[in-house]
Amino acid sequence: MIFITAKFRVKHEDADRWPEIAADFTRATRGEPGCLWFDWSRSIEDPDVYVLVEAFRDGEAGAAHVNADHFREAQRTLPPHLVETPKVINTNVDQDDWSELGEMAVR
Repeated sequence: MIFITAKFRVKHEDADRWPEIAADFTRATRGEPGCLWFDWSRSIEDPDVYVLVEAFRDGEAGAAHVNADHFREAQRTLPPHLVETPKVINTNVDQDDWSELGEMAVR
């Protein structure tokens, strides 16, 4: 799978509304057949920072994502709400779901 983590520094005045601002993009992406997950979290150290954790089945699904109409729409509508270009880590992982964190096993 393609595993992506992106950090979005949102303008302070838009930070509380970011989930609403990104809602259409989030909903459409989650509906893509190759999307495994697309989850937003908010930093507890800096409430203006959101972290997106996303995964796609394979390169074909990743290509479909970046070529989708809703992705192009997000490229137009989301940047005006950002302080800077998002930072990203993008890698291929030889698995298709989350693994358990054995060091924190719940017994």
